[in-house]
Amino acid sequence: MTTPASILLSRIERCEARIGVIGLGYVGLPLAHALHQGGLPVLGFDIDQSKIDAIAAGRNYLQHLGNDLVTTLRDSARFEATTDFARLGEADVIIICVPTPLGRHSEPDISYIIDTAKAIGRTLRAGQLVILESTTYPRTTRDDMMPAIMAAAGDRAQSLKVGRDVFGAFSPEREDPGRKSHSTSSIPKLVGGLDAMSTELASAVYRKGVTTVVSVSSAEVAESAKLLENIFRAVNIALVNELKIVLDAMDIDVWEVVRAASTKPFGFMPFYPGPGLGGHCIPIDPFYLTWKAKEYGLSTRFIELAGEVNTSMPHYVIDRLAAALNDHSKSVKGSRILVIGLAYKAEIDDVRESPSFELIELCQNRGAHVDYHDPLVPTTRAGRKHDLQMSSVAVDAASIASYDCVLISTAHSSIDYAAIAQHAKLVVDTRDAMRAFESSMGTRLVRA
Repeated sequence: MTTPASILLSRIERCEARIGVIGLGYVGLPLAHALHQGGLPVLGFDIDQSKIDAIAAGRNYLQHLGNDLVTTLRDSARFEATTDFARLGEADVIIICVPTPLGRHSEPDISYIIDTAKAIGRTLRAGQLVILESTTYPRTTRDDMMPAIMAAAGDRAQSLKVGRDVFGAFSPEREDPGRKSHSTSSIPKLVGGLDAMSTELASAVYRKGVTTVVSVSSAEVAESAKLLENIFRAVNIALVNELKIVLDAMDIDVWEVVRAASTKPFGFMPFYPGPGLGGHCIPIDPFYLTWKAKEYGLSTRFIELAGEVNTSMPHYVIDRLAAALNDHSKSVKGSRILVIGLAYKAEIDDVRESPSFELIELCQNRGAHVDYHDPLVPTTRAGRKHDLQMSSVAVDAASIASYDCVLISTAHSSIDYAAIAQHAKLVVDTRDAMRAFESSMGTRLVRA
């Protein structure tokens, strides 16, 4: 007997199932490409018309992925991008890759998921599978996303049963923009469904574009695994950031300490300090679990302490900068400061949650004149918390020498660190970028 599940599974295996990817950003665009490369037809959705236009022009708005990725999609009869969410009914499988930010008080904001779920519900039909990739707290897929879909389906929902007619699953995104060692296709994919059939269907989809698919027992396990991955990083970064503060006071080089500890071939994994956390995942995801834990009357003291340490790092850096300027008979107020790097990490143009924004504002609040230089981020754009309305300045020997302090926040390899070492009056280095010039700079170099 044919069922909606058997029909959908057959269509997936024959590469006839159309995949709808909602959100063509850092997660959705490479995922659409990977599934397309696996032979599946893909229909991409985004509310931002400029992304649709860029794809049509063969221009990748995500620089680290290159233009070849979008031209491959644009030139294929198996790919189309649109802002028309009324077409969601055309997709057999719908994958949600929308933002999950924090609210003003560090509470989870799943409004993008819910709004997307409502749009899906308005065109929901039998034989559709919905997969959530957006990072969130456990039980979001089961208790929030799927009920929102069914509620928006209205009267049609009465004849549609989850696990029999329509299906739902969670598969966490594991993107790391700029990483060269892995791609969407080579990173193992976790899949957990709301039921066994949903897991099987979702796994079949990802096997078309991903080398290794790992099925787990439930959507909740997959949701929790994603949080663990990012909490692990956040806690260990907090540990080394706190260690940096202690070792700085002892005049011990924390970067050398980490490298020394890394020579142990077991029982240690290196993490490096910085000016604060950036990116969509690490500064945000741990708070999703701390918030959900309160529903069960529990506190996550370890995670919350790590969050306190990491969020305090920009203030520590500026305090170090102020002390360094003071040693050079300068105050922050009235000083000219050049921040090197606006992206949250090297070699990419991704500025989400970048600590550089807070560093700039903290300096400005103390009365400094601040510029930034980032060859990958020519202008700032409004974000969740910051709208600096600034543009990257050009740098040369004369301009470097004109600043009272150069603050290195992101260490792009294209930066001329030799020129900074030669011409800067003072350098505050949060990334160990100036190590090669340490002996020649003397008191002009301060680590923070």
